[in-house]
Parts: sequence; C-alpha cells; structure tokens
Amino acid sequence: MTVESVKPATPAAPELREPPLAGGRVPLLGHGWKLARDPLAFLAQLRDHGDVVRLRLGPKTVYAVTAPDLTGALALSPDYIISGPLWESLESLLGKEGVATANGPLHRRQRRTIQPAFRLDAIPGYGPIMEEEAYALVERWRKGEVLDVTAESFRVSVRISARCLMRGSYMDARSERITSALATLFAGMYQRMVVPLGPLYRVPIPANREFNRALADLHRLVDEIIADRRASGQKPNDLLTALLEAKDENGEPIGEQEIHDQVIAILTPGSETAGSVVMSLLHVLTEHPDQVDKIREEVKSVVGDRPVAFDDVRKLQHTANVIVETMRLYPAVWILTRRAVTETELGGYRIPAGADIVYSPYAVQRDPRSYERHTEFDPDRWLPGRSSEVPKYAMTPFGVGNRKCPSDHFSMAELTLIAAVVASAFRFEPVPGSDNRTHIGITLRPRRLLLRAVSG
Repeated sequence: MTVESVKPATPAAPELREPPLAGGRVPLLGHGWKLARDPLAFLAQLRDHGDVVRLRLGPKTVYAVTAPDLTGALALSPDYIISGPLWESLESLLGKEGVATANGPLHRRQRRTIQPAFRLDAIPGYGPIMEEEAYALVERWRKGEVLDVTAESFRVSVRISARCLMRGSYMDARSERITSALATLFAGMYQRMVVPLGPLYRVPIPANREFNRALADLHRLVDEIIADRRASGQKPNDLLTALLEAKDENGEPIGEQEIHDQVIAILTPGSETAGSVVMSLLHVLTEHPDQVDKIREEVKSVVGDRPVAFDDVRKLQHTANVIVETMRLYPAVWILTRRAVTETELGGYRIPAGADIVYSPYAVQRDPRSYERHTEFDPDRWLPGRSSEVPKYAMTPFGVGNRKCPSDHFSMAELTLIAAVVASAFRFEPVPGSDNRTHIGITLRPRRLLLRAVSG
C-alpha cells in the first residue's frame, strides 16, 4: 500500500449537543409554575442560559429559543409547524380548519382565499369605515370622563374587523358579546397552555363552566353572522363572501366547519391583538405626553385644520413609529410555539422529532444585546437611519414567512389612524383604581386601565 493510496478519514460530523436544562423546576408542574407566576421575567432571563434551553411544562419537555436569528430560522424552516402548547390551547376556540391553526396544503389554500382582502390596493376601501369608527370612539368620550379603556379598545377593534371584513354594521350588543367572551377565553387558554392538565379542565368547577359558556356563546355568535349573511342574499366584495364561495382542492365548496373556523379566525385573533395594542397605546400616551404633542404636530403639518382622514395615514411617519415602538415594548403576541416534524438542529443543538419549541417576542424585543436603552420608549429608533441597527428578526410584530399575519398593513393603517384621531382630541391622565400592570394571557395588555380624558 502506497502512501498515496491512503485516503484521509472523513471527519465525523460534530455530535449535536443537548440544550441546557433551566433551573427552578418544581415537582409535577416543572417550570410551568414559574411560567404561570411571572412569565415575562422567566422567559427574559432564559437568554442568560443560552440560545436554546430545555424546559419542563408538566410532564412535557419544551425547548425555549432566545436568540433573534434562531427565532427567524424557526419561523422560516419547513422542519417546524404551527403546533405545540399555544396552538393546542387555542384549538377549542379557533378549531383545526382555520388559517391560524392549519398547516401544509390546507393553510396555503386558505391563505390564497383570504389574501385578496388584505392586499395593499384593497385596504383604502376600508378607509371610510376605519374613519367612522375612530371618530365614533372619541365622540363617545367627554372631557373629564373616566374611560374603561379595556372595553373601549376591544369595542373599536371588533367593530372595525367585523364591518370591514364582513361588511356588516353589527349591533353593539354583538360587539359586547365578542369582547366579553374573548376576555374569558384568552385568560383560560393561557392557563391551559402553561399548565397542561388535560382532563382536569373538564371538571365542572366555576372557572371551567365560565370558560365553556364563553366559548359556546362565541360559536353561537359566529353561526348567527353566517346565517344572517346567507339569509340576506347579499354578496358584497368582502372576506365573508370569499369564504362562502371558496372551493377546495377538488373544486367543491369548502365545508361548513371550515367556514365557521375561518370566521372565528377573522373575528378573534385580529380583534384581540389590535384591541390589546390600542390599550397599550393609550397607556403609552398617558405615560409620555410629549408623544401626544409630537403626534398632534405631525397631524397638523399634514392635514392643517381639517380632520385627519385615512388617506393621510401613509404620511404620518412619527405616528406610525409610535405604534411600532408600542408593539416592541408591549407586543400583544408575546409568546409563540412550534413543533418539530423531524429531528433537526437549531443553534448547534439537537431538537428531536415531535419536540415543542417556544419563543417570546417580548423577550427578544427587549433584549439589551439587540437594543440600546432596551426598556426606554423611543419611537425615533425606527427612523430610516437608525432602524438598520436592529438585528434581523429582533422585531417581527406580525411574524415572518408564510405564517406572517396577512392583515399587517390593515392593522398598521387602523392603529395609526386611531392614534392620530385620539391624540388630536385628548390627553389622558390615570385615575384611582387604574391598574396598568401587565395582564398576561394569550395576549399582553394593561390589566385594568382607567383613564380620564382631558383636552388641551
């Protein structure tokens, strides 16, 4: 054997590591106890233990991802699907056939069905409704009046979603039913996510009965909306008409359950997240009255003495930056989960097939490694000359890839218009009994925000 005939051995691929296990487990509940008690602090401190960390939630092992680049890889890779504790807890509300929870070909078809309603060229058609609801919001308020911001924020977001996407001027009673049901449901679903006790949630104790009543009422409401549209015989160019006329892969009308689940997906996640952002926005404007002045100055420079209109929104850059910075510090969607469909690698760690992965936009968007003065409210960080300093995937309020929220432009237009109208009309001050501590459920918002509307 000559020296030349001896081939060097192919280096063995480095063995993938097991992610470190976070400390602080308790019997039976694992890390679920800490996640339930103070989830934001718990998830934020996980970055100190590594880019990928193992957790125990009840009997399950869950992998937490803390680095922005890895959350981007997780969202974009076909090796991970929408599933895991968050989505399992949401299935009782959203079903398995709606765009929020579906995967694969079903999800792609559903995206194609709903996408036309959210095209950039379609959004101006919603302008008159958004204007009407934004001005109705401030017209309900009086100088010196104490506002229940929770009810008002969800009311405006529900009405905009329902009227724009289903072309129905729905009664206030229906909006109130949706708001009431969602408050109960999202609180209960969060508990089911962090403490997955399965059959125990079917025990007829008061909390479970209240959850089930709210869930049944919301589903009845959706059936009413669909039945009303069919009975009317009308076919306006809206999302509900698109669903009622949609075809499946075989050219047949889609099933009743899918229509139902899609309407739920239209009404609930969008209304809940937009309402939560409106609440956080009003909290921000109360805490930072200088931002009210800056929004007013910008609106004045754009519109002069006339009322601000939908067509002005694209020119209100600072106002939009206030919205973005509000969503950075107070993201409505603060926790997300995925499931590995095959054994894979993430950040040099082995992720087994079937593993659940969790990550927190809240923790990522407040990471001092990504943001200077990471806890400071600074809308100017989103100016063109500065926004490039933010690492990729360190700010993704609407998600990325094929799971990106299809209503991102719709929501930004809605929120920017509301901010401009509200700041032009009022300043705000807190009143006794207000509690701006963070309410943590499936979405994130102030716990109970009571404000006094003052002019000036």
